Amino acid sequence: MRSQPLRICIGLVLLTVCSSPVLMAQRAKSGPEVITSKRHDVSAPLRDIPPVPQEPETKREMHRHETDVPLLAPSPALPDPVLQTSAGPLVATTAGLNFAGVGQGDYGYAVGVAPPDTNGAVGATQFLQWVNTSFAVFNKSTGALVYGPAAGNTFWSGFGGPCETNNSGDIIAQYDKAADRWVAMQPVFTSPYQICVAVSTTSDATGSYSRYAFPMSNFPDYPKLAVWSDAYYMSSNSFEFIGPFSIFLGANACALDRSQMLVGATATMHCFQQSSSVASLLPSDLDGRSAPPSGSPDFFMNFGTNSLNLWKFHADFANSANSTFTGPTSIAVAAFSPPCNGGGTCIPQLGTTQQLDSLGTRLMYRLAYRNFGDHESLVVNHSVTAGSSVGVRWYELRSPNATPTVFQQGTYAPDADYRWMGSVAMDSVGDIAVGYSASSSAINPGIRYTGRVPSDPLGTLEAESTILAGTGSQLSSLSRWGDYSSMSVDPVDDCTFWYTNEYLKADGTFNWSTQIASFKFPSCTSGPPVLTSIKVSPSSASVQTNKTQQFTATAYDQFGNAMNPQPASFTWSVNAAAGTISQSGLFTAGATAGGPFTVTASSGGVNGTASVTVTAAPVLTSIKVSPSSASVQTSKTQQFTATAYDQFGNPMSPQPAFTWSVNGGGTISQSGLFTAGATAGGPFTVTASSGGVNGTASVTVRRHH
Repeated sequence: MRSQPLRICIGLVLLTVCSSPVLMAQRAKSGPEVITSKRHDVSAPLRDIPPVPQEPETKREMHRHETDVPLLAPSPALPDPVLQTSAGPLVATTAGLNFAGVGQGDYGYAVGVAPPDTNGAVGATQFLQWVNTSFAVFNKSTGALVYGPAAGNTFWSGFGGPCETNNSGDIIAQYDKAADRWVAMQPVFTSPYQICVAVSTTSDATGSYSRYAFPMSNFPDYPKLAVWSDAYYMSSNSFEFIGPFSIFLGANACALDRSQMLVGATATMHCFQQSSSVASLLPSDLDGRSAPPSGSPDFFMNFGTNSLNLWKFHADFANSANSTFTGPTSIAVAAFSPPCNGGGTCIPQLGTTQQLDSLGTRLMYRLAYRNFGDHESLVVNHSVTAGSSVGVRWYELRSPNATPTVFQQGTYAPDADYRWMGSVAMDSVGDIAVGYSASSSAINPGIRYTGRVPSDPLGTLEAESTILAGTGSQLSSLSRWGDYSSMSVDPVDDCTFWYTNEYLKADGTFNWSTQIASFKFPSCTSGPPVLTSIKVSPSSASVQTNKTQQFTATAYDQFGNAMNPQPASFTWSVNAAAGTISQSGLFTAGATAGGPFTVTASSGGVNGTASVTVTAAPVLTSIKVSPSSASVQTSKTQQFTATAYDQFGNPMSPQPAFTWSVNGGGTISQSGLFTAGATAGGPFTVTASSGGVNGTASVTVRRHH
């Protein structure tokens, strides 16, 4: 690419200096930057922390610095070969909840910033929504507010440092389905820059959190977080500031040590800073109950000219030299043109000339991954030009770790309305749901979704459904909208989709509202979790007579997940000859060695077993005195020590007390200190005794010269 001179890009908040990709490519590093968490702790339960209130402030627009990576869009726009201009029957889903999220006038909230960056995730029993600088927790069964709204930095109350004192927005809330933990992330946009991460210690979003602060060298704009089996993966756009100007350095791809963070230990982050020719990456985010194949990298993607670009991130926290970020692999897709003359502002609204930002320069959150066993799928979307309007371009990719292929793709634009700000996900049977904003000169911006089932023709979506029709348009030179929405899949049934996005109740600025809705396809019938198996730990044990061993039981559902919550109690039993076991799983061995015996934990007609062998208790059998012989001058001393051994030849633990004696030549204390007499002679016998068992050594007294 030909080098270009440094130039100034004028934004709504800050002036942005845009460097050429060639110049900034020199900043890229071949190996990872290893960042250790600056501090970490475990918080009190969130429910016991008073919500940090909103900051009193003038209404303001949040930062988003443009990367200015050329998209090289065809001009005039090429026809879209996968444009879907008609749809069949209404999307065949069953509606669930549809309730207000955090927004103007809801739950006592007053909008102070725009846009809301509407984000959320569904967990075992709750929905956690985060809208830029504030969050709230809802009961997913009823939609009732459980906690909040609270300022985002409430997660780091009492933590100290910039994570506690800053509330920068650009947030992501995730649910780690394999560990049943919540993960909350927020950057610090004032120097010293940091990435703040909180990982819950239980499946309760209002419980305690392990909290981390990772220092960042540069301004980490527009960060996105994904859950994978070996790490939490993050992307951001890095900027450097020179006075009032910002220089885009390139996308930054990072891996956070998930295993350490799940146990609240010190964690590291491995980052690969890319050149300024790479922007706005999305990491792949795991959905479903099947982990990626062992050793699978996480996949990062962005788009180029009529293509998707795929990178592979392998993290090795034991040896950072083995961490790699490789790519990109270019995947050809149907021709498209970024909307609004290269991704800018052109979305019309009812009753105003104010247009909205298409955010058409990047893939939209999330890059959702599933492992179906016989194939792996990634689904993702972005906005494109669709005739005279804007539509949602969506993709299903397969075989990302081998030869990535586009299994299906389409642009959803069945009429003249503008559709953008999408988010897409896939359920356990392959149904796809896409949520998005919709607007035109004839309607206010609203929230809609559509989807498909595997039997539908490839590349097509069914007729859309409206979650909420907006009743207001955004006015007064405020074009920002979004910057993203969020579609997630319920981890309990792996079928129900949860979507959250923004709208306006009335014309104005800084008066956005949000909505949270759930729905599912009837074809997804995996059902609620059912107790299917019990695992007893340890699976085998050796216990001495009259000693104890604690056994624990864990119940699993038909999907192989630990039940949440676990059964209220297990019924424990053991073969009578072995000993006894309490209903808390504490086994007490009998007086006679034998076995192995079967230990059983039962619940709801399901059993789990372990084996236990009872061994004889150690008996003092021999005593060894050291040294076994010694020569001591008259009137001098020699220290003897004794060690008792059991019938198995092992040192007794604890050691017994010993009685010491000597048959002549001097005296010996009860600590084994021998003092030679005044007359030479010997050898004399030194004896250590305990429990009727003796050990001996010999000592000779020689004349003192």
